[in-house]
Amino acid sequence: MSAKSEAKALAKEQKQKIELIPATILTGFLGSGKTTLLKRILTERHGEKIAVIENEFGEEGIDNDILVQDKDEQIVEMNNGCICCTVRGDLVRILGDLAAKRKNGTLKFDRVIIETTGMAEPGPVAQTFFMDEAIHEQYVLDAVITVVDAKHASQQLTDSSEARAQIGFADRLLLSKTDLVAEVETKQLMDRLKRMNPRATFHKVHFGETDIKEILDIRGFNLNSILEIEPEFLVDDHHTHSDDVQSFIWKDARPLDMEKIEAFLSLLIQTYGADMLRYKGVLNIKGQDNRMIFQGVHMLMGGSPGKAWLAGEARESKMVFIGRNLPKKIFTEGLAYCVVEENPAPATAALS
Repeated sequence: MSAKSEAKALAKEQKQKIELIPATILTGFLGSGKTTLLKRILTERHGEKIAVIENEFGEEGIDNDILVQDKDEQIVEMNNGCICCTVRGDLVRILGDLAAKRKNGTLKFDRVIIETTGMAEPGPVAQTFFMDEAIHEQYVLDAVITVVDAKHASQQLTDSSEARAQIGFADRLLLSKTDLVAEVETKQLMDRLKRMNPRATFHKVHFGETDIKEILDIRGFNLNSILEIEPEFLVDDHHTHSDDVQSFIWKDARPLDMEKIEAFLSLLIQTYGADMLRYKGVLNIKGQDNRMIFQGVHMLMGGSPGKAWLAGEARESKMVFIGRNLPKKIFTEGLAYCVVEENPAPATAALS
C-alpha cells in the first residue's frame, strides 16, 4: 500500500471513530434522583442535543409528568431539541432505531444517555456496547454515572448487592441530598464509596442541578484515557464496612512478560469474570516502547497500546480490580508470576 493510500485509510478510520455516537449509562438506586436529573436534561436549554433512553420499569417514568404522547410511540422529540425514548422492548433495537433515524436525517442528536432501573446492575447494559456488533460499530460507551442518595445510601449499600454493584461500575458518582445529612455523615459515606471504587470521581448535585459537562465526555471507557488510582483511599480503616464490592490495586515497577500476563488475565476472567465488575490498568511490558492499556467489564476485556514511555520515565504497571469478594492472594501471586525477574523490587497491593 502506498503512503498516500495509507494516509487515506487512516483518515477514513479516524472519521469513522469521530462519527461514533457517545453513550452514557445513568444508574442509581431507587429514589436517588435519576429521574430529576433526566427531567432537567430533557427540558433545560443546555445546548446539547441528547437522546435520553428511559427504562419504563423504573420507579417513576419521565412521561408521567412531562410528556403527552400516544403510549404506542417510543421516540418523542422535546422542545429543547432533546429526544426521549422509552424501552418497551429490546435496548439493542432501540439503539439501532435511533442510529438509523439519525443517519437518514429523521432525528438529530449528538449523544445518548441511558437510564437503568433502580434495582438493576448496569453491567448488562454496558456489555451491550461490546457484545452486539452493530451497536459496537455505531456507538462508543463514554461512562457509567451513578447517582447516590446521601441520606439513604449507607443503608442501601448494606442491604442491596445491586446498590453496591452500581458503585463498583461507576466512572463518576453524583451525590444527591447532601443538604439533608450532616457533613460528617457525607464524609463517612464518601470514604466508604472511595474504598469500594477508588477510580471514580465525585460531584455533589442538588435536585439534578449539575453542569451537563459533569456527566458527558468522561472517557471512562476510553482505553487511552489517563488512569487515576488513589491507593491511599484504601489504607484508611476508619469506619469500615464489610461490603462484598471491594477494590483491589496492584502495582509493580518490574516489566511483565506479555504471554504470561495475557494468559493470567484470561484465566482470571474465566474464573472470576462474573464477579469482576470493572477492571483497568496500565502495563509495563518487557521489550515494548509503549505502555499497554487494558480494561474490562465482567468477562469482556479489551486492550490497546498507549503512549510511549518517555526517556528516563519510571515505568510501572498499575492495575485496579473492582468486584465482589475478589481473592487478594490469588490475584497478587498470579500477577507476581507474570513479572520478568530482572530487577527485583517489592510489589505493593491494597484491598479495602
